[in-house]
Amino acid sequence: MPPSLSVSALSKSYVVQGIRTQALSDVSLSVDPGALSLISGPSGCGKSTLLSLMSGLSRPDRGAVHALGIGLGTLDDAARDAFRLAHCGFVFQGFNLFPALDACEQVQLVLDYQGVPDGEARRRAREALELVGLGRRSHLRPAELSGGEKQRVAIARAIVKQPRLLFADEPTSALDSVNGAVVTTLLRDIAHRSGAIVVCVSHDPRLIARADRVIEMEDGRLLRDSRDPCSPRRLETSR
Repeated sequence: MPPSLSVSALSKSYVVQGIRTQALSDVSLSVDPGALSLISGPSGCGKSTLLSLMSGLSRPDRGAVHALGIGLGTLDDAARDAFRLAHCGFVFQGFNLFPALDACEQVQLVLDYQGVPDGEARRRAREALELVGLGRRSHLRPAELSGGEKQRVAIARAIVKQPRLLFADEPTSALDSVNGAVVTTLLRDIAHRSGAIVVCVSHDPRLIARADRVIEMEDGRLLRDSRDPCSPRRLETSR
């Protein structure tokens, strides 16, 4: 069966210093496998909150998230952690690399957590680095890598376990135009080649131009859903 991911009537709010902020209001959405789906919108519109809920990193106040046929809301914290370890890959804006580990060790670490034997884990880590164009840089530590190379290590780490769900939060915001374009192309190629669900949050026009689907948000609601960027379709269910 192809991977599946959907959310139904999601709402989420936060209380900071006694003030409640509504981050999401009644959001429903299904995401397709084998495509790069981009959630876009201004800062504070709720897109990162939506990504956090879709990936099981947090729980909604109301509504449901179904991933790979599993209702994430029915799982306790330990089970959701296990689900993410088994099925999800994550790419973050800040790279999140360990200074003392070389690129190969950074990528292999995920497989070590899964209990993959050391020899197989190292082989798969090297293959993932080859896939992102860093096979000859696998022995270098983060201080010896450029920003674009660090993000490609992070992508290799996210895909080494062949996840069915890949989530990226502002993966190009810290990169220059050349490296941003490289990372954007990598994410789209991974979606097309692997058939995984790839969901990215960003307002970067490089990603908007290359995404297979652009989902625009505003004030915690879905605004437009466009598979062809030239002809956006207004969502009837988002009002």
